[in-house]
Amino acid sequence: MAVINHIKEIRQKRGITQIKMAEDLQITRQTVNAIEKNKHNPSLELALKLIAYFDVPIEEMFYLEETKKGE
Repeated sequence: MAVINHIKEIRQKRGITQIKMAEDLQITRQTVNAIEKNKHNPSLELALKLIAYFDVPIEEMFYLEETKKGE
């Protein structure tokens, strides 16, 4: 199962740029971009920082993509 996130949608709804978010969380814009494109899963520490930064429940930000049996 893959971890899927809604960080990009949440960030854009709040009018926050990738650069601003990267600066606030002390990560690179490239890391933000990779996470938003689901190419990189954030560490547990960063995931907790993201939840606190956006003040959303974890299930609103992350979910496990279900896979069908046999795939």
